[in-house]
Amino acid sequence: MLGIGIKDIIDILLVALLLFYVYRLMRRSGTISLFYGVLAFIVIWVLASEIFDMRLTGTILDKFMSIGLIVLVILFQDQIKRFLIDIGSRSRWKNLRKLLLHGRGEDTEEYHESVMAIVRACMAMSRTKTGALIVIQRKVPLSDYEKTGEILNAPVNARLLESIFFKNSPLHDGAVIIADGIIKAAGCILPVSHDMDIPKELGLRHRSALGMSQATDALCVIVSEETGNISVASAGKFQLKVSGPELESILRAR
Repeated sequence: MLGIGIKDIIDILLVALLLFYVYRLMRRSGTISLFYGVLAFIVIWVLASEIFDMRLTGTILDKFMSIGLIVLVILFQDQIKRFLIDIGSRSRWKNLRKLLLHGRGEDTEEYHESVMAIVRACMAMSRTKTGALIVIQRKVPLSDYEKTGEILNAPVNARLLESIFFKNSPLHDGAVIIADGIIKAAGCILPVSHDMDIPKELGLRHRSALGMSQATDALCVIVSEETGNISVASAGKFQLKVSGPELESILRAR
């Protein structure tokens, strides 16, 4: 009879948690099919080598597995980087410390003010059909994307956001990146998603927002220049035609 102790249960739970975390990361980045392919290869290797004792097939697969780590690093280098950054991000440990010491608590007054400034700016630009793309940093640092634009390091202000995206402004075509209640940079260039499922009526801003949400865990807010509709891209998915109260709720949930 198999003896399963508490250590074995913890071991199984840790492996399950790791697989779930990797699955979620692959799904966000749009490489879930590649993840399934690697998983299927590992299952076939285990069946051939360990269970059915298929020597020829097992030997061939063993050769592949001997260089498998290098291949995986090449294939998933961006995802591995995100995984390690996510684990070691200061915000994650800071939030954990707050949770342990003070409980979750409510948002700070500064964060509340920055959320309301973003909502007011988006509502105003929606009324005037001013195109805008605002990227809000979560856990993954966006410093590489900040460098593609003009560094501002200014407090979040509704009038400032409206001025940046005013159609005669030299920075209105790029994205604004916000982190910790600060407008870090404007006129930034984002990765464009080539997902074929994006509705045709959505333009380059929406594709850039979706691409950014697939490459990072950032929250992207878009104001359409054609319709004035507000949309949000997060984890590789869109929320279209978002109202002011809905946008505020999304930003508060982070």
